[in-house]
Amino acid sequence: MSRPDGRPAGRIADMFEGLRGQGQTGLIAFLTAGYPDVEATLRLVPALLEGGAHIIELGVPFSDPLADGATIQRASFHALRQGVTPRVCLQTVERLRAQGVTAPLVLMGYYNPILAHGTAAFVRDAAAAGADGLIVVDLPPEESDELWEACRGHGLDLIYLLAPTSTDERIALVAGRASGFIYCVSLTGVTGARDELPSGLKEFVGKVRSHSLLPVAVGFGISKHKHFRAVGDFADAAVIGSAIIDTIDRSGPQEREAKVREYVEVVTGRRRAAV
Repeated sequence: MSRPDGRPAGRIADMFEGLRGQGQTGLIAFLTAGYPDVEATLRLVPALLEGGAHIIELGVPFSDPLADGATIQRASFHALRQGVTPRVCLQTVERLRAQGVTAPLVLMGYYNPILAHGTAAFVRDAAAAGADGLIVVDLPPEESDELWEACRGHGLDLIYLLAPTSTDERIALVAGRASGFIYCVSLTGVTGARDELPSGLKEFVGKVRSHSLLPVAVGFGISKHKHFRAVGDFADAAVIGSAIIDTIDRSGPQEREAKVREYVEVVTGRRRAAV
């Protein structure tokens, strides 16, 4: 399989192609890299995958996030206090690959740490470590040329976010640049588990689909099996982050992996929730 521009497809495209062939909804699971600590991250990622996650987003901790709600802000602050830098995040990706993780790994964060590392150098190092893509929350597509070119040169997918407020012009711009998948933010707010999905979400995703053949993932506010099932009716994948961090926070050190594995099994419907 190839990308629209003829370049070979990577793990992300292959994953979505497989999911589409099986008629499955993908689950993209978010963890803050280095939370509760790096060694825990190295154990939690395989647990999420064993539970049924298909793609892992590793959050690069940043001191001034714009889109993260209280749960992920707290996890990032904890990781930063432990000295988790972008370089540590890259080393974590490398260690996950070394221990046998083959699922797509996407680094999600903000542009300042990438710029401080050096844009071209960060992309080069991310690709060498085994990352498959980048999500840079605060980088508008109009200002992403340098990162976009670097990602193209190293075979990384640059994944853009769209919000319900995105104009047709902005959607078309993202559709022309994105690879891997398009991340649709379900609401005009920050991350965090919520009880119900916002109205108008299906129409928003349909609007994005009219501009692009790329898979569409929906995130922000998704935490329950009913959300996952509903999103699967009109999108290719659901992104869950805060609810996973909450599960970690509620679990003791000896039971974290089992609890996140069980949570993923419940949210995807592989396991019935306890009554």
